[in-house]
Amino acid sequence: MSTEPDYDHLLRSNLQRVFNERDPAARATALDELYVAEPTMFEPDAVVHGRAEISRIAGQLLERFGPDFAFTPIGSAVGHHGLAHLAWQAGPNNGPVAVTGADVAEIQDGRIARLWVLLNPPT
Repeated sequence: MSTEPDYDHLLRSNLQRVFNERDPAARATALDELYVAEPTMFEPDAVVHGRAEISRIAGQLLERFGPDFAFTPIGSAVGHHGLAHLAWQAGPNNGPVAVTGADVAEIQDGRIARLWVLLNPPT
């Protein structure tokens, strides 16, 4: 009998250690730990292949939105049978929420293989 990975820990770590990490070396280390060797990330306007490209996109996002911008999980991630979901919000620290969405991940051997970044429509 196989055991399920800790989906909440995995997706929260992804949010904090990849998408909130401003240090490229620390982000690369996190990607090596959290993602399979050749992951794919699906964004609303792009498909990104590989850890290095995911790191580049995360770094660009943080640069574009400024030093106080951060992603914050909403609730806990849920998942089973290799599929997980974590809702989040993002914006400046102590500021208004700029965007909300969710990460949906396909997990293989305890690591993220494919990640879909879903954005909620603006309210």
